[in-house]
Amino acid sequence: MRRTLIAGNWKMNGGFSANRSLLSEIKAGLPASLQCDVLVCPPAPYLAQAADLLGTTVVAWGGQDVSVHAQGAFTGEVSAAMLADCGCKYAIVGHSERRAYHGESSEQVAQKAVQLLKAGLIPVVCVGETLEQRESGQTNEVVAGQLNAVLDLLEVSAVAGIVVAYEPVWAIGTGKTATPQMAQDVHHFLRQQISLKSADMAEKVQILYGGSMKPENARELLAMPDIDGGLIGGAALKSQDFLAIVAAS
Repeated sequence: MRRTLIAGNWKMNGGFSANRSLLSEIKAGLPASLQCDVLVCPPAPYLAQAADLLGTTVVAWGGQDVSVHAQGAFTGEVSAAMLADCGCKYAIVGHSERRAYHGESSEQVAQKAVQLLKAGLIPVVCVGETLEQRESGQTNEVVAGQLNAVLDLLEVSAVAGIVVAYEPVWAIGTGKTATPQMAQDVHHFLRQQISLKSADMAEKVQILYGGSMKPENARELLAMPDIDGGLIGGAALKSQDFLAIVAAS
């Protein structure tokens, strides 16, 4: 049985004071018998603060991106080893905003995932289609290409070390969301793609939904057999909303 993962992606939001309040409220509001894994991904400058505030809790913290390079003259880049040094357990790679605004290719995303695995971290590999791609019937083709770029670089034994996040680009920050069945259909397809590499590993990989999961729709989405959690954006910045999604799991 796959354990649910609720991950908060803070994007480029936060500040030392606001972070302290948010994390304190999350810590205080978590149930004593937590039924899921919880992750927060603050901007890189605040990872040390997250480590300080969360180090004695069950809440994990992670990066929002990572370099394809291990070290060297790459100004502004953050390596997998640096994230590990900050106590990170996870890091997001291939978020639609990185693909769209920074021109990241699926091959670069795959290289980033490999760097994280080498450093002992868990990549949260994001895949998803635009509205135009969905309306032209390309959803499966797009997400398969994005996912397989990563799977092609991994040994079978490493596949269970990744998390996949399906984020329909058209449902991020737009107020739109896929119906639970629409999301389930893509999640099921993604699991089938993983099973082509290894049927055993496919049953172990967590696949998160990242298309505007909120307290109002979390329970119904998480009830789907192939939806193993959520990659939460806006709701992760409000402790009550984030805790409500955790409670829905």
